[in-house]
Amino acid sequence: MIRYLYGDALDGFPKLKETMFQDRADQFKKRLEWDVDVDPSGHERDSYDDLNPLYVLWQQPDGRHGGSMRFLPTTGRTMLNDHFTTLTSGVEIRSPFIWECTRFCLSATAGPHVSAALMLGGVEVGLGFHLTDAVGVFDPRMERIYRKLGWQPTVLGRGGSGRMATAVGLWAYSKAVRTHLLWRAGIGDEVSTHWFQRSFGSQPLPAVA
Repeated sequence: MIRYLYGDALDGFPKLKETMFQDRADQFKKRLEWDVDVDPSGHERDSYDDLNPLYVLWQQPDGRHGGSMRFLPTTGRTMLNDHFTTLTSGVEIRSPFIWECTRFCLSATAGPHVSAALMLGGVEVGLGFHLTDAVGVFDPRMERIYRKLGWQPTVLGRGGSGRMATAVGLWAYSKAVRTHLLWRAGIGDEVSTHWFQRSFGSQPLPAVA
């Protein structure tokens, strides 16, 4: 199932929290060999986890992490504006209607539907909070996966080469994308709506400034 949890609510799901940060260490440090910090507990965390971000998580039946991603409003600190403005010719992206998505992570045991389920969760966030776009820095090799899932970003800039290549893109939110991802993830409309409303209620949410 999909859970939507702010950072200050993670302690209520200790197994999910523990395995998310462990899986992030496994993916980003071990498999991708990124220059990230892993603490003595085997967790990959950074300063943006301290900003009470919104996490979209796939929780497996045993309560463990299957996949996740992290959202922060661009009106505050973001990874893009702090470290990657060279990809946007020095222009910072700040808007109450655009949130940054980072740390897209899959457990090594995640099923083939989890990527689509997470992307669906991201769309639910966008539509539920009345956002226009998500923005993110990504490995260009991910473009094939986004294309396969049917939700490709508009690329704003690229930099580097080989394993150091990075790109920044905008993912536009729409009901059509939601419908497509429901199908790709194999999740019913009412089920996805229930998962979102379980966290945020049934009333439309305004964008957070």
